Amino acid sequence: MDVELNRDAKHVVGDWLAGLNAALLANDANGVGALFRPDADWRDIVALTGTIQTVGDRERIARRFVDAVAASGAHGFAVDPERHPPRDVERAGEPCVEAILTFETRVGTGAGIVRLKRSDCRAGEARAWTFLTSLESLRGHEEETVAENAEEPAFERDFHGPNWLDRRRESSRYADREPAVLIVGGGHAGITAAARLKALGVEALVVDRMARIGDNWRKRYHGLKLHNQKHSNHFPYLPFPKTWPKYIPKDKIANWLEAYVETMEIDFWTGTSFKGATWDPAEKRWTAELDMDVADGVHRTLHPRHIIMATSVSGTPNIPEIPTLENFKGTIVHSSKFGSGAEWRDRNVYVFGTGTSAHDIAQDLHGNGAHVTIVQRSPTLIVNVEPGAQLYDGIYYGKGPTLEDRDLINVSVPLRVMKKAHKLLTDQARAHDAPLLEALERVGFRLEFGEDGTGWPLKYRGRGGGYYFNVGASDLVARREIGLIQYADIAAFGPGGFTLKDGTERPADLIVLATGYKGQDHLVEQLFGADVARKVGPVWGFDERTQELRNMWIPTGQDGLWFQGGSFAQCRMYSKYLALQIKAAEVGLTLP
Repeated sequence: MDVELNRDAKHVVGDWLAGLNAALLANDANGVGALFRPDADWRDIVALTGTIQTVGDRERIARRFVDAVAASGAHGFAVDPERHPPRDVERAGEPCVEAILTFETRVGTGAGIVRLKRSDCRAGEARAWTFLTSLESLRGHEEETVAENAEEPAFERDFHGPNWLDRRRESSRYADREPAVLIVGGGHAGITAAARLKALGVEALVVDRMARIGDNWRKRYHGLKLHNQKHSNHFPYLPFPKTWPKYIPKDKIANWLEAYVETMEIDFWTGTSFKGATWDPAEKRWTAELDMDVADGVHRTLHPRHIIMATSVSGTPNIPEIPTLENFKGTIVHSSKFGSGAEWRDRNVYVFGTGTSAHDIAQDLHGNGAHVTIVQRSPTLIVNVEPGAQLYDGIYYGKGPTLEDRDLINVSVPLRVMKKAHKLLTDQARAHDAPLLEALERVGFRLEFGEDGTGWPLKYRGRGGGYYFNVGASDLVARREIGLIQYADIAAFGPGGFTLKDGTERPADLIVLATGYKGQDHLVEQLFGADVARKVGPVWGFDERTQELRNMWIPTGQDGLWFQGGSFAQCRMYSKYLALQIKAAEVGLTLP
């Protein structure tokens, strides 16, 4: 046994930190570089660079890190005694030592994670494999400080004056002032951003065109549930009750959104459509136009300093060009408008698409007695909801660190390491699912497993879909209880259905276009104009230069315009950094 390799994790990290602090004090880029593996990655979330970016490889890290430390004033890197202690773990198949760190910058406190491969952990030889630096709080504007400053007196002498409810109602009207932040979209993305801003004392108003909070979930198809477990899906400050089911139904989510808004005292206008906005560079504020859906119709013009587009990854339905579909005289609906399969019993229905919505809708139709067929347009990733789909959220299972620590661990994994980890997990999932996958291929279903076999999470980050967590529909397809045809085999549509290229006639009563949604960037030109769209560029999907999602949670090319979106977990984690950046701007703090 190599005694040196089995040194206590605390001592391994302590020695590495001593070397880092000494090198930084001496402004020694070579000394910093010697502390990293040649294939290392450093990920910064706002703390040292003022943005979210990943820098790969030793030489680039050494040069960029020393410059960023000088710009940010970062110093005092140490193990955080208040968080989960250094420990031995396995990440991406590699045994390593992992430690949560704390440090200071000119504007606040940072949190970090260093990860060192066990094979490098001999005395004086430890080299960082991955390194995270992130902004944790702004000095003097910590959430605890904001809450303490906002605390009301223990009692009020004027019992006949406005009480809490009176003040709450009046405040949310914004009759005599402007919100600092206008959040467009009242789903989980918008609400989590508002909650984070509220905790930092920044006034934010959420607007949504739906009539009731939660309707963006409540009005979706009847059988919808979340397809990953609740452990990773909690909201900031207020986790789901322990008594809740693992897989949360849509109406339970809808009601939770409504209750969360009330509990967190989020300002929220329902029935309100955002019509667009223009930026005033002299005043550094927006002129935003809103139409409110009330009896007489009300138009409001607001002047926020920031607009957060929180229409999520899937905002606008994507209606593809399908030649000759206009000839069909039956019913055509996008999946976003599909309610229930009950009215389609004994009728012929074709669902175009093979992602999650397509499979769920097909399963609902089948259960209601419809004659349903899926039309496959492109190869699709299929994984059983258990255990395969849940493997990627392993950090959130079992006893161990707090949710906040687990979130920090989650965001600390750079893309290069994430790909390696996900390839291993996808291989495991495929082994589990081999009988189902083989049965699907026998009926002609075309499969794929993500870029380089990295599975569904990176497909989601890259394109927002293209996969299905099997909760029964794939079994029905494999048993031919749900039909399957390939889109390429369709010749043309007619009034009563369509004809296949082999001459077979396919009568249809309903066509459901489960063809996904357009990204947030689709709305930018419509709502802000072509110049803003050009400044901002693409939203979502990976930027090869930064190894990060494009324009998400960071300043964009347009002053005052931000984007928030993604899964429940992503919105919980990254809304924190989005809110910190906006708070810094509001109080005049300059981030690096």
